[in-house]
Amino acid sequence: MKKIVASIILSLCVCVTYAQTARSLFWCTDSLQVEEIVSETADLHESVGHCGPAVENSHMALRIYFDDSGCVDVYSKSGRGMELLEYKWNTTEGQRDTLAAGCCEYCASGTVGLGGIALWDGDREVRLVATKGRTARVGDTRNGSYAEMIAYGVPYMDDFVDISIRIDVTVKSREAVITASELSGKKVQFMTGVNFHDGQRVSYDENHISVWGVHPVEASSRPVPVGAGMFFRKGDFQQVDRTDDMVRLVSVPASKIRTRVVAASSKEAELNNAKRFEAYMAK
Repeated sequence: MKKIVASIILSLCVCVTYAQTARSLFWCTDSLQVEEIVSETADLHESVGHCGPAVENSHMALRIYFDDSGCVDVYSKSGRGMELLEYKWNTTEGQRDTLAAGCCEYCASGTVGLGGIALWDGDREVRLVATKGRTARVGDTRNGSYAEMIAYGVPYMDDFVDISIRIDVTVKSREAVITASELSGKKVQFMTGVNFHDGQRVSYDENHISVWGVHPVEASSRPVPVGAGMFFRKGDFQQVDRTDDMVRLVSVPASKIRTRVVAASSKEAELNNAKRFEAYMAK
């Protein structure tokens, strides 16, 4: 009997220790978790919890804004416990101080944030204005969880396209895969990248972007340095450049692209400073 009990306890400990994933989507009015929200008005970022569908792994949570921005935003964490369902993206100073809870230290500032998606018409960014509605979804996969946003009827190059942004996280990786798709298979030019602010360390080359530093005060009154990075395939993008507020990628004409994104915080045990984060991104 003692061996059986010990085995059960060990199994429980192993399950808690392993990396996990979670996903979340709910209306602010009742906070009840749902798997899908459909909107004809296409702009519900003030009505839906954490502004849109969200997904979490052991090191970060990511959300997609339920509006035209195509923005992916970051909730930074100090530990490996799941926090999305408990705190719903909002923590108090007390929870951060006494429970080591995470916080929205990231400030997207009108950009696509960390790996968010817009389109490119050859000269400028085209936001995902959904003239035929927008759908948010979350769910579980065999190895993790996902969050997805679909914009229907986006005006683009004298046509209308349906664009999906999907974020997948798995139990064995601190990275997330972001997939942008045109659902009917039409080829478009996607625009993505990583935003930054004055004073942050920024580096990039033909297959990765690394940004480290303090974001302007938003949700936290005592912001700390955080990292945001992206891995991408050189052949998928025809343009990589630095603007005033982001390292921007413009894809070759394609119906689908994928990137991998990662976030870190100075409060965590692993990638907790610029040197460690940059080394990880340059691996």
